[in-house]
Amino acid sequence: MSRETVVEIPIIDCDEAARPDREVASDIDRALRNVGFMAVKNLGVAPAVIADVFSTSQTFFHSSLPAKQRCAYEAARENFGYQGLGQESLDPRRPGDLKETFTMRNLLAERVPSTRWPNEAFRQSVSAFYKDALAGAQRLQRLLALALDVPSDYFVKRHGGENITLRLLHYPPVPSVEINALQMGAGAHTDYGMLTLLFQDAVGGLQVQSEDGAWHDVAPRPDTIVINSGDLLERWSNGRYRSTCHRVLPREQSAERYSIALFVDPDSDTLVEALPSCLKSGARAMYPPITAGEHVQAKIEATHRA
Repeated sequence: MSRETVVEIPIIDCDEAARPDREVASDIDRALRNVGFMAVKNLGVAPAVIADVFSTSQTFFHSSLPAKQRCAYEAARENFGYQGLGQESLDPRRPGDLKETFTMRNLLAERVPSTRWPNEAFRQSVSAFYKDALAGAQRLQRLLALALDVPSDYFVKRHGGENITLRLLHYPPVPSVEINALQMGAGAHTDYGMLTLLFQDAVGGLQVQSEDGAWHDVAPRPDTIVINSGDLLERWSNGRYRSTCHRVLPREQSAERYSIALFVDPDSDTLVEALPSCLKSGARAMYPPITAGEHVQAKIEATHRA
């Protein structure tokens, strides 16, 4: 990656013991206003739990294709299971993305039979990670509530889990002769919900789009989690926070890339509309009210292929 194309997203220390919440909330507010992305550290997700789930992900994606297809994704409304290369197009204008995924919506609710899971060890590993990552997400939600002048549990109580989704991602090396010129590892898109927590390896490939339309690499940083605001947080904040467009480059015969995303999306019946603190005196809302389920489900269905 050339120096000219690398964007330095803000790094924010969320250590509760070291910094006052209002100071951290102010830093988060500034980052999401200016970039829509930040890298946080000391969010409370145990390093051993992160290492274990990455090992689990690598084992699963290196298993045989029949073993992976036994856990195949069946429907966008369920939003659970394995998808192979090209089965999702995050940018519907382009060919299918050069990634494979295992998606788990509301994974603690036992919504699918045990036969849809790879094995019990896999389930235990991702469940332990989900609990830690969700606790970290809830800390961020409380800090955002402070920044936006709403009750501390405003966002937490609107995210009971039904649409919170954990996704394991693998971007395998693909010979350049097999890559369509329009294909991406993950096509350009914004995220649908409130927040995304992205855990990634050291390989890189994530790019964010600046307001002038240029693409910039986001260099991986050890011991940090990449956080970005989604469409519904942009709506809640009346455009104060940016739902920034981003993408992942294909792995053209270079090292494979692994990442894990927690999509923190509100419960389906949550009405999302501009918060009073984000409406200046006499100002009108930039977006009409919408239920979270209506928005998120339409987005998911638009990006999945048979």
